Amino acid sequence: MTRQPQPSPLDPAIAARLKRSADGLVPAIAQQYDTGEVLMLGWMDDEALHRTLTTGRCTYWSRSRQEYWVKGDTSGHVQRVKSVALDCDADTVLVKVDQTGAACHTGTRTCFDTDVLPVTQ
Repeated sequence: MTRQPQPSPLDPAIAARLKRSADGLVPAIAQQYDTGEVLMLGWMDDEALHRTLTTGRCTYWSRSRQEYWVKGDTSGHVQRVKSVALDCDADTVLVKVDQTGAACHTGTRTCFDTDVLPVTQ
């Protein structure tokens, strides 16, 4: 199902640059600001990005629940925003955060530590 973008107070200059998927979302990578550890990937629309930029807490769009969620509101595992950047194509957001507790819904620090794949060269 395609999400219809909703009006948002996101800065129009930022909104004009974003390249969204067909459902109006951009991937958002959360990275620990001081160690560079990649914590998780979530999805943002214009409103989620606006909330992230203005509240200092990461807000994502839940594709499964079809609602906004602020990381840590239920778990206590808060992401405090240190910086936000767009990649060179403006189709991915990098949010550098100070992560409290686990970033992954499974209870681990990062979503990228369970299935490390072998690399053969």
